[in-house]
Amino acid sequence: MNAPIKKIVLPVAGLGTRFLPATKAIPKEMLPVLDKPLIQYAVEEALEAGIEDIILVTGRNKQVMEDHFDHAYELEKILQEKGKSEALDIARSMLLEEGRISYVRQMRPLGLGHAIWCARKLVGDHPFAVALPDDLIKGRPGTLKQMVEAYNTVGGNLVATMNVSREDTSKYGVITPGERSGNHIAVSGLVEKPHPEDAPSTQAVVGRYILQPEVMEHLNKKAIGAGGEIQLTDAMAELIGDQPFHAIEFEGTRFDCGSKIGWLMANLSLASEDPMMANEIRQLITFR
Repeated sequence: MNAPIKKIVLPVAGLGTRFLPATKAIPKEMLPVLDKPLIQYAVEEALEAGIEDIILVTGRNKQVMEDHFDHAYELEKILQEKGKSEALDIARSMLLEEGRISYVRQMRPLGLGHAIWCARKLVGDHPFAVALPDDLIKGRPGTLKQMVEAYNTVGGNLVATMNVSREDTSKYGVITPGERSGNHIAVSGLVEKPHPEDAPSTQAVVGRYILQPEVMEHLNKKAIGAGGEIQLTDAMAELIGDQPFHAIEFEGTRFDCGSKIGWLMANLSLASEDPMMANEIRQLITFR
């Protein structure tokens, strides 16, 4: 039986330079899509998947995320005094049981692989999930739940993938695909941001992973990869052949909220499905 996935690492130490000046004082993970910050979507997706322990890998000036998942006593008191029970429920909606959310700091910006490695003591000897809050994926069930269900069948390591144009493969980690069964694809190789002519496929990895703890041993080598950073993709590639490794072509729509256009599209997409906003948004888009 596969060990259950009960831990998730959320790397949130990035600088968010593409959203300056908005992110000068506010973490990019706190940018709202409609009425919720990106980090909340990621945590909610993890909880839906049955994950119990949330590990945030933070950096300098990220304390506001810790506050978001804590009581806001002054606000709660005012809302209670004013009888605004619905707003009070919303303000308390992301309070987790004490001890279910932990924080560790990435003290140097050395890449995604390094950020995951920083959580090694909290992960321990357990398999764990990783989600990049920049990647907001709209789907029911959520992508992490789809992956946990697949993991319970195939075990090992999993990545979420989507098909992209060949010219876009240089923006992603790309798998070398093997045998396919439904939306499960055996992975025989991984390469980070290949030149389009060298890409082994057009199946690109997006920001959802399930990994065995042995990946930390490879990250501990601190090998420098693409972009002069410690790449998670390189460490995952070392596991292929030693452990089962699959890609899951997830069902859902992914928005790259690390880019302005992706963030805008996520807002428009979710607003167009909101009962209170849908008609007005559709009329606005049609008018334009």
